[in-house]
Amino acid sequence: MEPIIELRGVRKSFGRLSVLDGVDLAVAPGTIHALLGPNGAGKTTLVSILATLVRPDEGHVRVAGADPVRDAVAVRRRIALTGQAAAVDELLTAEENLRMMAALHGLRRDAARARARELIARFGLTAAAGRRVSTYSGGMRRRLDLALSLVVAVPVVFLDEPTTGLDPTSRRELWEVIRSLREGGTTVLLTTQYLEEADELADRVSILRDGAVVAEGTPRELKRAVGEEVVEIHGPRGEVLHTEPTDGSPAGLRRALDTIDALGVDGELVVRRPSLDDVFFALTEPSDTSSAPLPALTGRTRP
Repeated sequence: MEPIIELRGVRKSFGRLSVLDGVDLAVAPGTIHALLGPNGAGKTTLVSILATLVRPDEGHVRVAGADPVRDAVAVRRRIALTGQAAAVDELLTAEENLRMMAALHGLRRDAARARARELIARFGLTAAAGRRVSTYSGGMRRRLDLALSLVVAVPVVFLDEPTTGLDPTSRRELWEVIRSLREGGTTVLLTTQYLEEADELADRVSILRDGAVVAEGTPRELKRAVGEEVVEIHGPRGEVLHTEPTDGSPAGLRRALDTIDALGVDGELVVRRPSLDDVFFALTEPSDTSSAPLPALTGRTRP
C-alpha cells in the first residue's frame, strides 16, 4: 500500500539553525500516526512543510498524491490543519460558525445548513448548537474547531497538539473524535506532548530528535524494545530499592520473586511495564547512549 504521507531526506534550516536533518517518514492511509519529540526537535516545522506553509530546503515530499511545493493548491484541498488554539468566532453559535465556513467553501445555503447539522451531531455539540461559543468549555471549542476544519471532507488531517490545555475529561472526549476520523478512513498525523495520548491513539509512532527520526514503530514495539516487564520493590517513601527484570510470564514472575526473596529485599511490590515515557526518555535525553536503543524498529534511525 502506497503511503499517503511521505518524506524522504527532508532538510530545513533557518539561517544557521538546522531544524530538519534528513527526515524520512511514511504514513499509511487510514491510520493515526503520532509524532513525538522534545521542544525544538522539528515537529512543527515538519507539519508546516506538509501543510504547504514552509518550503523544505531539500528532499522529497508527497501528501495525498501531490507535492506541497510544486502543487500547493492541490495539497491544501486534500488536508485539514488544526493547531493548539481553537480558531472559532466566539460571538457566533456553533451552527453559525459551521454554516459560515461552509459558505466560504462554496456550499449553497441548504447544503451548508445540512453539513453544519451533520458535523454538530458527529462532534457531540447538538445540545449546545444554539449557544454562543463564548459559553463553551475548552474541550467543546476544540471539537468545534476540528469540525470547522472538516466542513469539506479531506483524506488527511494534521493535528498539532490538539489537546494542549484541556482537562482530562475533555481530552478523552476529543480522543473519541480523533478515533472516529480513523474509523471513517481519514489519515491523522498527530503531534502531542502527552505520551499517554500517543499510546492510546496511534497505530504507529515516530520519535524526532535533533531534526531526524530516531525510532519508529507501533507503541507496543517501541515499548518492547526498551525492555520487558520489571518487578520493583519500593521503599516507604516510594523510592525504588531493587528492580528485577521479568519476561511477563507466570514463570518469569516467580523467578523474579524468588530472586528478590533470596536477596532479602523488603518493601512494596510493583510490577511495571515499559511505557512510551521510557521510550521517549531513552531516545531524547541528552546522553552518550541515548541513540543506541531501537535500531531494529526502523530503517531510518540516526545516530
